[in-house]
Amino acid sequence: MTTSVTWPQILAWRLRRQFVSEPCDGGPVEVARRLCGVQAQVASSAQLAVAVRSDRPDPGAIDRALWADRTLAKTWIMRGTLHLVPADTLADHCAALSTLRFWEKGSWQRGHGVTAGEIEAIVDTVPKILGERPMTREEVVDAVVAATGDRHLREALGSGWGALLKPLSRLGELCYGPPREGRVTFVAPRAWLPGWPGALPPPEEAGVRVVRAFLGAHGPATPEMLDGWLFGGVARKAVLKGWFRDLAPELAEVETGDGRTLLALAEHLDDLATTRPSEEVHLLPGFDPYILGAPRALEPLVPAAAKPKVSRQAGWISPVVVHRGRVAGVWKAEAGRVEAELFEDVPEPPLAAAAARVEALLATVRTAE
Repeated sequence: MTTSVTWPQILAWRLRRQFVSEPCDGGPVEVARRLCGVQAQVASSAQLAVAVRSDRPDPGAIDRALWADRTLAKTWIMRGTLHLVPADTLADHCAALSTLRFWEKGSWQRGHGVTAGEIEAIVDTVPKILGERPMTREEVVDAVVAATGDRHLREALGSGWGALLKPLSRLGELCYGPPREGRVTFVAPRAWLPGWPGALPPPEEAGVRVVRAFLGAHGPATPEMLDGWLFGGVARKAVLKGWFRDLAPELAEVETGDGRTLLALAEHLDDLATTRPSEEVHLLPGFDPYILGAPRALEPLVPAAAKPKVSRQAGWISPVVVHRGRVAGVWKAEAGRVEAELFEDVPEPPLAAAAARVEALLATVRTAE
């Protein structure tokens, strides 16, 4: 039997599951685990995404989890973007994403100015170089050139946004280490992260666990929605079909008021069906998982007229004002004060309260940085 739910119910459920309406009483690892990762391309946005979801925000908690406890990992993962991911789930993400070996395509190699032999040499050499000792990009490049004798790789590896190192992150061979004098460093997960497996898990098993975790925070959803979040919309369809087929005994269909059929974890059906639409107002940072976990064209979440303000040029995702679960505006901070641009009517008292909370958190984020 198919359960009927409305989009206001789904969005209210997501807000609660993602620790927005009911903050987490744990730390950044618990937040990142529930969200299936926190995008960290902009460090202050990641700090704020965790802080707004925390019952007791701790500005130093992310760095401790990354560099002291090593329970959190920072690496290029979903959609090739930088994320914070619990160390004990990173191998699953890597195994799932390794089903799409984009770096083996001739068009990708030509676009990045390398040959098939050169990218193969990088993928083969970097794991032999990296260990627990953090290495800067310059040190990695020097070591690769010395090992391969290919001077052209110095130019290729030293330019861009680390595109030629991203295959290593998907293969579970590279993640960020602690910064050194303001410079990024890299380490090998097998040497850096406690409990790292001897080999990545089978992709068919890891993919099922990733789908289950995704639906627990960003569901109900479709395979195409998962594809957009995980691969950027370019997954191998047979791989997605296999993951959802294997998870099928745990899934149930839900229908929305706009005629969509989505998949939810069966264990969440009663909670979804009894969730009441939210009247709350929340301010979320740029690149927030609440927005990134859904399609940009999802009208119930982001009104079509607001999309250009939310999803901007060069992949920039604006900080948003959320009312009743949907994007009702965007905001920015000037000198520590929130300035909101609203697309829809938002009640002033809860908006002012949400802005005051974010302003207080912004002060702690700046202090931490």
